[in-house]
Amino acid sequence: MAALTELAALTEAGKIETAAERPAVNMHCHTFFSFNAYGYSPAGLAWLAKQRGWQAAGIVDFDVLDAVDEFLDACEIVGVRGSAGIETRVFIPQFATREINSPGEPGVYYHMGIGFTSGTAPDPKGLERPLGSPAQTLVSMRARAERRNRDMLARLNAHLAPIAVDYEADVLPLTPGGNATERHMLVAIIRKAAEAMNDGPEAAPSHALLAFWADKLSTPEAQITAIIGDYAKFSNLVRGKLMKKGGVGYVVPTPESFPTVEEYHRFIVACAALPTATWLDGTSAGEQAIDELLGLLIEQGAVALNIIPDRNWNIADPATRALKVRKLHQIVEIAAQLDLPINVGTEMNAPDNKLVDDFDAPEMAPVRQAFLDGAAFIYGHTVMQRARGLGYQSAWAKTHLPARKERNVFYQAVGQQVTPGRAGIARLAALDPGLSPVAILARL
Repeated sequence: MAALTELAALTEAGKIETAAERPAVNMHCHTFFSFNAYGYSPAGLAWLAKQRGWQAAGIVDFDVLDAVDEFLDACEIVGVRGSAGIETRVFIPQFATREINSPGEPGVYYHMGIGFTSGTAPDPKGLERPLGSPAQTLVSMRARAERRNRDMLARLNAHLAPIAVDYEADVLPLTPGGNATERHMLVAIIRKAAEAMNDGPEAAPSHALLAFWADKLSTPEAQITAIIGDYAKFSNLVRGKLMKKGGVGYVVPTPESFPTVEEYHRFIVACAALPTATWLDGTSAGEQAIDELLGLLIEQGAVALNIIPDRNWNIADPATRALKVRKLHQIVEIAAQLDLPINVGTEMNAPDNKLVDDFDAPEMAPVRQAFLDGAAFIYGHTVMQRARGLGYQSAWAKTHLPARKERNVFYQAVGQQVTPGRAGIARLAALDPGLSPVAILARL
């Protein structure tokens, strides 16, 4: 943050040039609090967005809110429209026999909350303890994730002998806040094997290392040799063979492995944030029943939809690309019909993820404006909640904007009109909270 403040001052003084703002957004960036493939901290992502002229940027981390305060503060310092979210997996009983968006795991669903304005979850004394407070839910999510990690690592160590990865010594030091993910364990395993079989992690792959991986992955040594120098390809192979369904480290989840949708939504809403459905590519049995799925989630409080566009059009096979582009365009139409603003991004938690989506691609042209509007919407909510406590879930919003559609229109307009940075926050903070939505927009 000290470095960012200095960079902002140098930029203001004209000593550092940043790109002019352009219609590009990445509202789904994992920070290094839940693994960023490029090592970006929350402040680093804010500076990346400023440098490259992104219209807006948003973070999303697995199971924690550790990055929220730093990121939103950083966005104010450099003048970037920012939003912050959380992602976890939940179990949906109504889809217990259908795969949704977690490949090979029927009933398991990647689910999100966006629009958080604080990294601290409330813990009100009056909340009924059987339901658990938001703060307790947050602690529980972190603890469940750690249990899953430790169970997986124990299985992997048994298979990978003679090497063994120590969770405390080898995995946790890769994280700034102790929230390790599967990808942190993947880095630790690949590094440990290289250290054990080579002269060091940076040494050229030895025959012993190649033979080790050929044996442990049940893969021809020639194939290992061909890709071991490409971390993206090699790590995907290791992860697929060892950690995903069918791999020795895979543990079949149970409903108790994850929070329920109801529990997760209570936590998100209590934090004045927005429960957000997620969509993979429309090809699974669960996503082919998308009306049923979204109807269920909306009934339980979902008010937005997350999409990772690049994996739905940037595909080499023409037939697969045509199918997924068609489904991408369809889900955007469905979201509009259901009044679900769209949150998009590239994730950045794998080494082959782009830093930002290519909105100039022909496949993106029909949906680009919906994605830009979604970014404006979530920034509008964030800045209103952060400055005046008048975000989407506020009593003020429920009184003045009772319908989701009119609420969406208002917060999108705020996001488009409020200048990012401290000046914009100060302008909103000076407004009378008794004003109507129309009066607020007139004063921006």
